[in-house]
Amino acid sequence: MREERVFFMAGNVKIEGLYGASGGERGVVITHPHPQMGGSMNNNVVEALVEGHSSKGFSTLRFNFRGVGRSGGFYDNGDGEQDDVMGAVAFLQEQKKSEVMLAGYSFGAWIIANVLTHQDQFADVVLVSPPIDFVEFDFSGLEKRIGLIICGDQDQFCPLEKLKGIVSGIRCQLSVVPGADHFYWGREGGILEHIEQYLTK
Repeated sequence: MREERVFFMAGNVKIEGLYGASGGERGVVITHPHPQMGGSMNNNVVEALVEGHSSKGFSTLRFNFRGVGRSGGFYDNGDGEQDDVMGAVAFLQEQKKSEVMLAGYSFGAWIIANVLTHQDQFADVVLVSPPIDFVEFDFSGLEKRIGLIICGDQDQFCPLEKLKGIVSGIRCQLSVVPGADHFYWGREGGILEHIEQYLTK
């Protein structure tokens, strides 16, 4: 699927994204890992999420959080980054996507979890390796609001056994990528497979 470079506003900050248009009403906003650790929309896991969703007919929008690439503004400790997500959602809605899903990896998963505490209009949510041992996560109130969490069984920032307890509490599906650590190098196909299986259901 061909993606085009786009810009949209998050408050008064201009955000850079890549938009892949498909027919239909389904769209997904995809978020990247930590901006201060080299994270960007060109990340390998983000690209796997784009491929998985586009293969199932979703329009995809990945973007650089504020302060990354050609996005304006500066890193905002997770607060302004939530506005970036909502700006991306508004962009998809302007493209006539009435069913908007969120998918986030690592820091991007944390941002989405925070967005969910005060927004409730999303068709579905997928998180990849939420870094539960790196930043403080609050999953209270998110029962049945996250559809799928994907994690590697060697993830150093998202310990699988700890994650299993969280998944049980919020009642969502858990898919495990064997042999994958937090960065999924060489294991991106496992993410793609789980995404395609989930969306097929």
